Amino acid sequence: MTIYRSEDHFIVQAHHISKTFPGVKALSDVSFILREGEIHCIVGENGAGKSTFIKILTGSLRPDSGELVIHGKSYKSLTPYLSQSLGIQVIYQENILVPQMTVAENVFVGRERLNHFGLIDYKETIRLTQTIIDSLKINLDPETPVEKLSPSGQQFVKIVKSLAYEPRILIMDEPTAMFNVKDVEMVLNLVKDISRRGISVIYISHRLEEISEIADRITVFKDGQVVATHENPGKDFDLSVLIREMVGRSVEAFYKKDRNTIGEVVFEVKNLRLHHHSPEINFTLKKGEILGIAGLVGSGRTEMIRALFGMDPKISGEVWYRGKRITIHSPQDSIQAGIGLITEDRHKTGLALNLSVIKNTTIAGLDQYPGPILNLTTEKTDVEQFIQELDIKTPSPYQEVRFLSGGNQQKVVLARWLFKDVDILIFDEPTIGIDVNSKNEIYKLMTELAQKGKSIIMISSELPELIALSDRVIVVKNGRIITELDDDEITEENIISYAFGVTDDGQSEE
Repeated sequence: MTIYRSEDHFIVQAHHISKTFPGVKALSDVSFILREGEIHCIVGENGAGKSTFIKILTGSLRPDSGELVIHGKSYKSLTPYLSQSLGIQVIYQENILVPQMTVAENVFVGRERLNHFGLIDYKETIRLTQTIIDSLKINLDPETPVEKLSPSGQQFVKIVKSLAYEPRILIMDEPTAMFNVKDVEMVLNLVKDISRRGISVIYISHRLEEISEIADRITVFKDGQVVATHENPGKDFDLSVLIREMVGRSVEAFYKKDRNTIGEVVFEVKNLRLHHHSPEINFTLKKGEILGIAGLVGSGRTEMIRALFGMDPKISGEVWYRGKRITIHSPQDSIQAGIGLITEDRHKTGLALNLSVIKNTTIAGLDQYPGPILNLTTEKTDVEQFIQELDIKTPSPYQEVRFLSGGNQQKVVLARWLFKDVDILIFDEPTIGIDVNSKNEIYKLMTELAQKGKSIIMISSELPELIALSDRVIVVKNGRIITELDDDEITEENIISYAFGVTDDGQSEE
């Protein structure tokens, strides 16, 4: 094992880290340095490689190549246990708390404080939790069940829990995603206080105004690479610089669809509200149009579509289809109205993996066959037509879809809605986990469907995809439609600027 000197109080040094998943180069030759007691912020658009890098630091993933130097010692890879023993703690955006347990119980779950009889010492557990809470100067009762706390309160519990491990390195992944302005300021002050204690902080956020508020350094990730690092940026740092660095790629060689004639409005959403305090959502969709929906992870894009499709409840709102108001309480209502949804996770919510291509194709449209008995020969013939039209590569219509490639699985989901003959197709991340050639096939199919008069709503985190396919793009931030972009306005820089809430002068809109 190589021993390094801790130059300039470097706590973490990542040298030439690379990681590849099937069809995706997640990280490519990434180098990164974290100093003792600094707040090092990482920014980048969705899919830039930030999460993969963090998972390597926490031992959840092994890099394909490269070296990690932590506290002066070199490692080819880490395990979760080793990472934790080295003082690395991570606060994920996802909720990892046990709702029915109290704050104190959550803080020490798995590391319970025991008395002389080997039983849990609740008084000591509460005392230690209260000590951490007091040191942070936050309002939190250690005896309150977590399920009774607000989302921001639960986030504070995660911070207390991480500090109970006495970390030397604290990774915070979107820690303020659920917070209001007042609580955000409290979290930022907490982060500064934590760094003053000598704890090194890696801070990931899509809120660029936070970055300029607390960062000692900023590193920009793009397409799995580190493209820039800014030292001592300060509050007056021009945030538009980060936007340009996050874009930094040409889309000229990307797929370009032929423009087709857009018809009249066929679908309209009026005053949709997902929660009591959420903003109203209004937008239209035209015949033959591909409407792109852009926004960062957690912006509310998918939640909006799930509520529209009837998968999740909504507080209020109207949906109009071809001039008539329709009522949608469930996915069945949407399907009967002529709306189909290609979900982001085709394995969990899009396909019955153990069923054949035939059954996955016809499952939503069996009511189209007359009589009480299904004619299997007719069903097979119908499905073979879609296999041919969509060029689904399968040895047989009876092949279980779990054995197909990702691109062909996606085509099977699309075949289902074409078999049902819906007029409106909603694609949520249409090419996620699909190789480049299959992506182009999906793009071509979407373009042809629009040219035939189908109307498409497409949620995508891939900006070149949005730019190449969309006739219009609406940008969502914090559950609100921030802007609508048309024609030449649909650029990577514009989309990222609005998604991050940064105006033309380089300052935050918030």
